[in-house]
Amino acid sequence: MKATFAVLLALALALSSAAPALAQPDTLEKIKSSGVLTIGTRTGSPPFAYINKNNEWVGFSIDLVEMLVKPSVEKAVGRSIKIEKKESTPPTRIPLLTNNSVDLIAGTMTDTPQRRESVDFSLTFFYTGAQFLVKKGSPIKGINDIAGKRIAAQQGATNAKILREKYPQAQLREFPDQPAAFQALVQGQVDAYTNDGIQLYGLKAKAPNPNDWEVVGDFYSEEPYGMAMRKGDTKFKAAVDAGLKNGFESGKYFEIYDKWFGPKGELPYPMTPQVKAYLLKQIGK
Repeated sequence: MKATFAVLLALALALSSAAPALAQPDTLEKIKSSGVLTIGTRTGSPPFAYINKNNEWVGFSIDLVEMLVKPSVEKAVGRSIKIEKKESTPPTRIPLLTNNSVDLIAGTMTDTPQRRESVDFSLTFFYTGAQFLVKKGSPIKGINDIAGKRIAAQQGATNAKILREKYPQAQLREFPDQPAAFQALVQGQVDAYTNDGIQLYGLKAKAPNPNDWEVVGDFYSEEPYGMAMRKGDTKFKAAVDAGLKNGFESGKYFEIYDKWFGPKGELPYPMTPQVKAYLLKQIGK
C-alpha cells in the first residue's frame, strides 16, 4: 500500500510539473489570441532601429517586420495583428525571448552557433563584419594596431567575445549600449569603438560632426544578422522565414534595403554582388 501511494505521489508531482509546459501556448497561438506581435529591437542603432528626430521608432529591421514578417504571420494566424516594440540590448535580448516578454528579436543580432544553442534564427537578412570607429588621424587602422589600446565594445556582443578570446593584448572596455560606448570615445576614455561595420557607419553619419570620425580596418569577423525567436517553435519560424523569403523573391526586400542603404537612403551602403548572392542562396536562387 505504501509503495502504491509513493508511485501515485511521484506520478502526481510529475504531471503537475509538466502541466505549465503543456499549457504554454506556442508563439502563433499567443499572437492569435492577443492580436499582437511583440518585437525586441533597438533605440540607438541607426539605420536598423532607432528613435528619429520626430520621436518615432523607425529603421530597416522594423520595416522588414512591418512589411514582410507581419503579413506572413497574419496569414498564419488568420487575423490582422499589431506590432509592439520593446527595447532590447545584447545582454537582455535572449532573456526577453525566453521569459516571453518579446516574440522576436529584430535588430542587429548576429546568428552564431553558440546563440543557436539558446534560440532559433530566421533566414539571414543582412551581412556585415566587425571594424573600428576612431577619431580621424588615429594610429589604429585595423585589428593589428589594437595591442595596448583601450577598445570599447557592447556588453554581450560577438565583437567583445572575439577580442576577449583572440586579442587579449587589447584593453577591452564593455558598455551597455552603443550611445554609451560612443560617448566614451568622444570623451577620450577609449581609443576606438568596435562593432559591426554597418553600425559604425550609421553612428558616424548621426554624429554631430561626422567628419571627425573614421571607420577603419578589414572585417575581422563575419556577422550574418538574423531575427531570433524561441527555440523549437517551428511554426512561428516557418512564418517568419516565409515573410523574408517572399521579400527576397518579390524584390520587396531589396526595395526596403534601397530605402535605407541606397544612394538616397539614410546610410548609403551599396549591396555587393557577393552579399546579394549570399542572401539569395538561402532560398535556392
